[in-house]
Amino acid sequence: MLLVGSKTLSLFINSQMQSHFVACMTAILNQMGDQHYSFYIETFQTSSELVDFLMETFIMFKDLIGKNVYPGDWMAMSMVQNRVFLRAINKFAETMNQKFLEHTNFEFQLWNNYFHLAVAFITQDSLQLEQFSHAKYNKILNKYGDMRRLIGFSIRDMWYKLGQNKICFIPGMVGPMLEMTLIPEAELRKATIPIFFDMMLCEYQRSGDFKKFENEIILKLDHEVEGGRGDEQYMQLLESILMECATEHPTIAKSVENFVNLVKGLLEKLLDYRGVMTDESKDNRMSCTVNLLNFYKDNNREEMYIRYLYKLRDLHLDCDNYTEAAYTLLLHTWLLKWSDEQCASQVMQTGQQHPQTHRQLKETLYEIIIGYFDKGKMWEEAISLCKELAEQYEMEIFDYELLSQNLIQQAKFYESIMKILRPKPDYFAVGYYGQGFPSFLRNKVFIYRGKEYERREDFQMQLMTQFPNAEKMNTTSAPGDDVKNAPGQCILGECPSQ
Repeated sequence: MLLVGSKTLSLFINSQMQSHFVACMTAILNQMGDQHYSFYIETFQTSSELVDFLMETFIMFKDLIGKNVYPGDWMAMSMVQNRVFLRAINKFAETMNQKFLEHTNFEFQLWNNYFHLAVAFITQDSLQLEQFSHAKYNKILNKYGDMRRLIGFSIRDMWYKLGQNKICFIPGMVGPMLEMTLIPEAELRKATIPIFFDMMLCEYQRSGDFKKFENEIILKLDHEVEGGRGDEQYMQLLESILMECATEHPTIAKSVENFVNLVKGLLEKLLDYRGVMTDESKDNRMSCTVNLLNFYKDNNREEMYIRYLYKLRDLHLDCDNYTEAAYTLLLHTWLLKWSDEQCASQVMQTGQQHPQTHRQLKETLYEIIIGYFDKGKMWEEAISLCKELAEQYEMEIFDYELLSQNLIQQAKFYESIMKILRPKPDYFAVGYYGQGFPSFLRNKVFIYRGKEYERREDFQMQLMTQFPNAEKMNTTSAPGDDVKNAPGQCILGECPSQ
């Protein structure tokens, strides 16, 4: 039988004949009935041989699903392969339940491979029916059904059969389960979101909280939503299902409620962020980014906070806002100390290739920030950082060569202050009032620093062009709740500082 050589076959799929081999394997599997599967499973003389076979097969199926050996427009072939693979996966899952579920012979890696294969199957592009035309959607649904539901229900059933072994998959399986529940299919979501509550309950019973689960959800949710998954309906369904599950477990109910509020707040901000990433207004993109980094800061998610600091820094650089970019990056340095302690992973900047001490990273960031302040003509701020570096060179690490270079740099900045003309920018306070504004602007006040020689009229015109339906308020005092809760848009008149 062809399946005996699953390891050998996996070598063939990289050759030019891969689609032919896969088609042959699919045809053979398609001819197999329940008795064929049962007979073949019984040919393995030891449990270890059967485990090796199942693991190799799961890995091979996952590779084939990811590589899509047929051209993209060969929809019939892809659907036939999916239908055959689905049946094989389910038959092998039955074998796992019968032979490798008990605690004494539980095979973690085998079950882990199964779950990752099943999630890869359910999330593959060829099964995302909502992305197809209406005619194609109906044709696939009528002939093959929605295979995502079938495998999703199988994943759910397999999870609940794990019993005390569930804890082995937390937090490792949180991300894949989240990816599955984000698929925009209502019945699938209703069937699989309760797995999250079961994970929380499982960890809570083991350790008294579910922090590992919570941390993983927040980390993975950010990645998934930025990648295009998730919607408001998911947010509402997640809340209703988890809160309903919590009513049956009073000891964990309050913790679940806090978790739901946390995730709702994050998901709302992530959806706003995703929605404005194609927006022409960089100001809106900055506002959304600030919303997110403040959320992560308030909830002590240091790694994600730093990630969005760099996104905000990049947005400022795109607009030549060098001073704002410097102040943004300065927030990262506040998390670092002048010490030789190794940096934890969460305080390392994105793209860092090797471990660094706090001192090394902070010094590197100071040099970058000083460069930004120089470009922004904020030499007083640059000098302040230079003095802090100079103190380290002179009193801590005794590097007089670096101290000499630092003092020369300071001298140049002092000279720039004396000789280079710097126009004083105006600052504008702008309030966005009314329910008509997106949530990241609604009923908030922002301070904008005008560009060099920017006139008040130009700033006002740019603002009203961005919100053509907004009503301009001619007062400088904040409006009452009647305006804030109204469905329209009101912009408080900008006030340039003198």
